[in-house]
Amino acid sequence: MAIKEITYKKKKFKLSYELCNPNAKTGILILHGWGSNKEIMKQAFGNQFHKYRQTYLDLPGFGGSSNDMILTTEDYAYIVRLFIKAIGLSPTIIIGHSFGGKIATLLEPKYLVLLSSAGIKTKKPWSIKIKIATFKMLKPLGFNKIRELFISDDAKGMSQEMYETFKNVVDEDFESSFAKYRGTAILFWGKDDTATPLYTGEKIASIIKNSQLYTLDGDHFFFLKHAEFIKNKIENIIKD
Repeated sequence: MAIKEITYKKKKFKLSYELCNPNAKTGILILHGWGSNKEIMKQAFGNQFHKYRQTYLDLPGFGGSSNDMILTTEDYAYIVRLFIKAIGLSPTIIIGHSFGGKIATLLEPKYLVLLSSAGIKTKKPWSIKIKIATFKMLKPLGFNKIRELFISDDAKGMSQEMYETFKNVVDEDFESSFAKYRGTAILFWGKDDTATPLYTGEKIASIIKNSQLYTLDGDHFFFLKHAEFIKNKIENIIKD
């Protein structure tokens, strides 16, 4: 594991990353989802992609990477661009899971691999709508007192900066960003995913002109059981 310090908007970010197979010619950058870290991505793909130089990165605020600033997805993408430049990467392929898929899309790699990417707005269950309405009604009584009653499981235990960041990125409509992507996109989705349901993957595949979608057994973390299949499909498509 290594640390690279990046300065963005006069703030310093210490980014934790790991580089595997550093002498390989073709590079892959692998980005985790919200609330996760590089270790889960390495667990899935660390024994795959032997022909490629793999970089596993903890996004700001997760794992070993710091953050004390309220960020947007665009901020995350810019920080990752600075990181890529700072350590001399030139990733041909960028893999992004969930929230990481949105960042990967903004980075516009030649080959974009989306694993149950976020970015398509979904209908909120009625219970969530009630929570939101109640939260808004009680907010004037004191944010700190009621936050833990209504906060999403994805945001519990976070700093104020990361909670505000979460609110910025959690329900974005990324359709226009997917539509602007002009490279080759390979999408993999869990059939039983409830966080980013399969229909959102089908929507993204219909938006990105040059894309293929593969559905696999499993939930939001389906890729942990299908890493070899994913690796083989990526390698076959790149050969083509």
